[in-house]
This record gives sequence, C-alpha cells and structure tokens, in this order.
Amino acid sequence: MDRTLLADLALARRLERTEARVSVMCAEALARLRPESGAAFEEVAGGYSVFTGVNSPLTQAIGLGLNGAVSEAEMEQLENFFRSRGDAVRVETCPLADPSLVGLFGRRAYRVTEYSNVLVQALKRGETWPAEAPGLAVEPVGSADAERWARTVAQGFAEHFPVTPELLEVLVLFCHNPAAKCYLARVDGEPAGGAALSILDGIAGIYGASTVPAFRNRGVQTSLLRVRLSRAAAEGCELAMTVTQPGSRSQRNVERLGFRVVYTRSKFAREWG
Repeated sequence: MDRTLLADLALARRLERTEARVSVMCAEALARLRPESGAAFEEVAGGYSVFTGVNSPLTQAIGLGLNGAVSEAEMEQLENFFRSRGDAVRVETCPLADPSLVGLFGRRAYRVTEYSNVLVQALKRGETWPAEAPGLAVEPVGSADAERWARTVAQGFAEHFPVTPELLEVLVLFCHNPAAKCYLARVDGEPAGGAALSILDGIAGIYGASTVPAFRNRGVQTSLLRVRLSRAAAEGCELAMTVTQPGSRSQRNVERLGFRVVYTRSKFAREWG
C-alpha cells in the first residue's frame, strides 16, 4: 500500500491547526492548575498565540498565514499579545504559509532562530508494532505521576535544555491535557525514558520523547514510539505527526518506523529593545 503524503496546503492546515490546539489545551490546563500563571491564548491570522510563561517552550505562535494573507492589524495583534506579557514574539512558521507573513517579518526586524522538520506517517486502524525490547517495559502514566514522568523526560533532555522549572511545568501539563497520553519506559524496573502522545481530530501527535543517558542504546525510544503508534492506530487515527531537529537522531529513529519529512518549519522571533 502506497502511503506517500503530499505536502499540500490542506495537509499543512490540518497538521498546524492540530498542533496549535494541543498547545492551547496545555495553556488551558495551566490556567486551571495555577491561575496566577497568566496562561492565555488568542486566535490570530488563522492560528494561535499561546502563553504559558516567559521563556516557556510552549510560549509561541503557530499555524499563522495558512488561510490567506496576513494583515498589519493581525501582526499588531500578535505582537501585542506577547509584548504585553513581557516576552519576545516567536512564531513557528510553515513554508506553505501565505508569503505576506514572511514579508511582515522582514519589515519588522524578525530573525530566524531555529529550523525543525515536520514528519508524517499514514496509519491504518488496527495495525500494531512489536512493542518492547528484552528487559524493557512501557506503561501509561496518569496525572498522579506527572512529576515523576516530567523529571524523567527532563533528564533525557538535560544536555540540550537546562532542567528549569519552566521546562518541568510544561512537561507536567501534558499529563493534565485531555488530548494527551503519557508513557514511562523502565529498564529492569528503573525509569529510563518517557514520551507523550496527543490524539485530536484523527491525528496522533508524537511528542516529548527522551531517554535518560544511562539507558541509551537499549531500545527505549523505539519501544516508546511503537507503543504510541499502536495506540494511535487502535484509536482510529489517520495520521501520525512528529517534529524533530533536522538530521537529528530523533529524525533517524522515526524515519526507520516509516515517518517522512513533509516540510521544514522556520521559527521567526522578535525581541523587544
């Protein structure tokens, strides 16, 4: 069966909108758990601006410019949302967005700070993947174990991202997001890694995976990925999507299980003087 997916505007709209809504649901969860956080979101230019704290990994805009031209007024709305909350503007930008968006970035002194690949795989209901390596078990995690899961995942990111309170808070949010399911991997009973899965509108989001350094090269990431894909197919998802750094080990891992790059995003940012 040919599962090749074309990176057209319809697919981009669906993927970006779904990921944006998952971020919105995390902001809603934070507002419930800690109202004083100031967590907020706002629809703008066909996408969403999301705020979960200054310098939070989820504080950004996503999905803009996929429904047509972006106006000066919409750009003012975007910038006011973040500036009024004391943070820079960061916009994950799909290459299929209307060219007016990039034009506005150029006139307003934005710069590109990061690239990331969006990868997708088509799913069939009921298909499964062999789940676990010898000595390795993967278990679902509920909100009661959110802190333990977050700290395990953060340990796996530590050489790339400092384990800050902001990072831990964002990870905890996935355990409280009604669209998300979190998994903990154990090797010989010891926490070895973790990952998250979101299921929304027929799309499975494959996110937040990391392995504790002491347990690398033991099949942790492959097992976490297979468990999430099997769950997504059982839930009737049509597509699975994930986002990786270009050329990273994470990209190679997901490509071995059938994911393919559909486009590369650019993150545009504007700092305030």
